[in-house]
Order: sequence, then C-alpha cells, then structure tokens
Amino acid sequence: MKLGMRRSHRPEEQASHERWLVSYADFITLLLAVFAVMYALSQVNEGKYRVMAGSLLNTIAKEQGRRDSLIVAHEPSPPIVPIDDLAAKRASRIGEAQLRQQEKMRIIARDIMAAFAPLVKDGQVRMTQSERGVRVEINASALFPLGEATLQEDSIKALNAVGQVLKNGEHAIQVEGHTDDIPIITPKFPSNWELSAVRASSVVRLLIDNGVQATRLTAVGYGENRPVESNDSEAGRARNRRVTLMIMSTVPDSSSDTFSDTETPSDAVPDSSSDILPGASA
Repeated sequence: MKLGMRRSHRPEEQASHERWLVSYADFITLLLAVFAVMYALSQVNEGKYRVMAGSLLNTIAKEQGRRDSLIVAHEPSPPIVPIDDLAAKRASRIGEAQLRQQEKMRIIARDIMAAFAPLVKDGQVRMTQSERGVRVEINASALFPLGEATLQEDSIKALNAVGQVLKNGEHAIQVEGHTDDIPIITPKFPSNWELSAVRASSVVRLLIDNGVQATRLTAVGYGENRPVESNDSEAGRARNRRVTLMIMSTVPDSSSDTFSDTETPSDAVPDSSSDILPGASA
C-alpha cells in the first residue's frame, strides 16, 4: 500500500527592491572621500612653501657659483690685444720677410751678373732689382740671329750659367719675348707674336735642361706691344728687341703688380750696366 507523501511548500521570499541603496551609499562615501582629499591638497601651507623654495634657490646659487669659479680657474680669458698692436706686429713680420727676401734677390742678381759678365761689358744686359724681384733684360741680338729663334752658341754658355744659379731656388721665373714694330712674315713666324713667343720658349727650354723646375717657369710672347723705347729710331727699335727674365720675389710688393721702368738698379750691377748699348738688329 502506497502511502501518499505530502510535500511541504515554503512561502516564496519577496525580492528586495531597495538593494541598490547599498551600492549608492558606497558611491557617495567614496565621492565624499575624494572631495575631502582634494580639499586637503588645496590647502597649501604658504610658510612652508616659501622655506622650501628659498632652500632650493640657495642650493642652486651655490652650485652655480662653484661652477663659475672652476671655469675661471681652468679657462682664463685670453688677453685683449689692441688692433693697432696686431697690425704693427704683422707689418713688422712682413718687413723682416721682405728684408730677408731682398738679400736673397741681391745674391741672385750678383750671380746672374757674373754669368752675363761678357754681355754686361758689351752693354747687352740690363738688370734692375725692386721689392718684387730681379729683372734681367737681354738684348735679342746677343741671343738670336736676325729673325730667328735659335740660340747662338755664345748665349747658350751664358744661359747655362744662369740656369745653374736659378735651379736651386724657389722663385717663379717669367721669360718674356719682345720685338720692335717692324712686321715679319716668314713660314716659321707669320707675325712678331710667334717670333717673340718662340724666343721666350727657347730660353725656357734651356733653363729646364739646366735643372730649373718647369713648374717655376712661364714663357710669354708680347710681340711689339710692350716697347720700352720709341720705334722711330734704330736705337729705340734695338732696345725693344729683347728677352726679359723676371725672377719674382716670394714676398711681393703689394703696391704694384708689375715691374716699372723706375726701379732702382741692384747694388750688384755695375754702373756701366745701367745703359744698354745698341746692338745688331734682331
């Protein structure tokens, strides 16, 4: 016989609709704490702030002063030299260099004069010296046959001696060819330009053969365009037919770019060399 079982039914609990109040109360509490902290932070003690700021400034000032003292001790300021003193010292150095260079050029002029002694005696060579260097002016008739650019035997010997004087120096050398204004028309030389240029090149080639560095040498032909005398007379034309050696100083005179005819003759040049005697036509 089955016995019927009776189940007990518990009354259902009603849901609480006020549970949100707990979370809301927690939120309000936290929010109140945040405002309390913010209020506390906003209340700065001005007195303590001033003390702290003063202490920081003093520390920074002491550290900066220590650095400045180290800089002064290890990096002294250079002495201030007046501009006038610098200019005077520079001028003095340049003056001393020019004096030394003039002495060197005087020795070169003396040695070249000795090499050209026979031509000097005949009045075929003129030499002058200035702060820019030494200029040796050689009558063309002493070097070349008429209308030619091939060196004569006697001139080769003299130029060989000049090459030995110049080969150990450092001075730049410019060799210039000049003619008179009488036109020349030959298969070799259509004009005086070619004649003067080839004559200058012949002298340069001979100097190179005697050991003068080619980088120091320049050959220039001016033709009849740079006369030193009038071409109206035979004597003037003979003076204009010439080859000039310009031995340049390494300390040039800044007041002039070229040699002038008013240069003082070198002390190494005898008085007899100051005038060129008329030579044969060239």
